[in-house]
Order: sequence, then C-alpha cells, then structure tokens
Amino acid sequence: MVPRTVPEVVERLRAIDAALPADDGVAVFNRMYLTVTERIGALLGSDASAFVDPPLVAELDVVFARLWIEAYDEVAGGRRAPVAWRPLFEARHGGRWPVQYALAGMNTHIEHDLPLAVVATCESRDVAPEAMHRDYEAVNAVLAEVEAEVRRGFLTSVGQRVDDHVGPVVHLVSSWHIDKARDLSWVTAETLWALRGTSLLKGRFLDALAHTVGMTSRTLLAPCR
Repeated sequence: MVPRTVPEVVERLRAIDAALPADDGVAVFNRMYLTVTERIGALLGSDASAFVDPPLVAELDVVFARLWIEAYDEVAGGRRAPVAWRPLFEARHGGRWPVQYALAGMNTHIEHDLPLAVVATCESRDVAPEAMHRDYEAVNAVLAEVEAEVRRGFLTSVGQRVDDHVGPVVHLVSSWHIDKARDLSWVTAETLWALRGTSLLKGRFLDALAHTVGMTSRTLLAPCR
C-alpha cells in the first residue's frame, strides 16, 4: 500500500516495525522515524497547530516518508537499495550501536530525501521553496527533538564507560549535527529548485548527492564493537 495520508504513513511504519527483529539496524531507524511521524501527526491534528499551512505539511510528510518506504520495499523485494540508503541496509546486522543506525538513517533521510520531498511538494503545490520555509523549520524542530532523545539515551547507556569500543562511537555521535544537516538540506532543496529545468545537470547533481550522503552514512556506521 502506498500511503497517501499521515495516518497511513504511521500505519505502514508500524507494519515495518512489526516485521523486523528489534535489533535490526533498519528497524532501529524505522522505529525512530515512526516516533517523528507520530509527533507530526499529533501536531497536525491539534487545534493549535504549529504550522502555517497544515495541508502542505501533511503532503510534505507523506512525500518524505514515501522515499524511505520505497527504499525499504526495494530491499524487501530482493532488489538493491538506492545508493544513499545502501550503507544502512548493508550494515544492518550487528557490530554497531543502535544510535549509529538511528543517526545514519537520519543523515540519509534528511540530507538526501528531504530536499527531494521539498521540491516535489513545491511542484505539486505550485509554490517556491521560500513559501514553505517556516513550516520546514517547524518539521525540523520535531526531527531535532527526537534526535536529541536518541543521542541522550545513548550517552546515558554508556555512562562513564570509555574504552576502545565506546570511544570511537562517542566521537562519531558528537561529530554529526542535525542543525547542520537541516541547513544543508534546505540549500540542497533550493539548488534542486533552481536546476529543475536542466535535466542533465540536475541528474548529475542528484547522482553526486546520493553518493556523498551515502559516504557520510557509511562513516557513521563504522564497526565499533
């Protein structure tokens, strides 16, 4: 089923979660993303919405989620994952801390998928990216909130333990910043918007983007235990 509403996205993410072992790296990211989507859904359903244009945010949320679901379905169907998502799927079984899977998935979804979703939503709505920037920031606030919870949970779990296994992970976790990822994602969306009439250059840019984002995700997934 291709989700068309935020509740349908939540339903599909829950189904993915139920189908995977809890320690699967893909499940770790999907579970975190489910939390993000549930919170956005709650905001959209509240009387005092945090968004300027709730229907636009709902559409962006669905388009955004589909990119993750499509990547998951590709692999579940026996095909290779899209380039930007390959590191997560290739490293999904063991040798990493859960926080690495969460951050690597978030890195790919924010730095690669989110700009594509912004441009697709703008084209559908016939508006320029600037028209949705405030709502973009509001969505990112939810992403940042959940990311901070994941990061705090990891640091709490390791406590005072510092050894050859934990040290490198602490360094990786400290090196990736969601604020910078969000800012870069917006610049990428603006670039894609400017390139939308130049198919050759846009294609080359997208190919480079997928490989560059994939490299960062692969670094975040370096075996550390």
